Amino acid sequence: MTIVFDIVLIATSLLMIVLVLLHKGKGGGLSDLFGGGVSSSLGGSSVVERNLDRLTIIVALIFVFTTVILALDVAP
Repeated sequence: MTIVFDIVLIATSLLMIVLVLLHKGKGGGLSDLFGGGVSSSLGGSSVVERNLDRLTIIVALIFVFTTVILALDVAP
């Protein structure tokens, strides 16, 4: 059972990285330093951002849940 949770944890970790990188920068950070400050109306709509936020929260909750389950699994 631990192997299943390990696989889920690795998958959610990689998915979290991708989802966080897909978010649009709010400005004033490192994204402005490397040319991310150029605003464009082609970046997406607010519906897409809202759905991306929801998906990120769901994946983060799965990540936390599997981390807690693996931390509590102390049986040899």
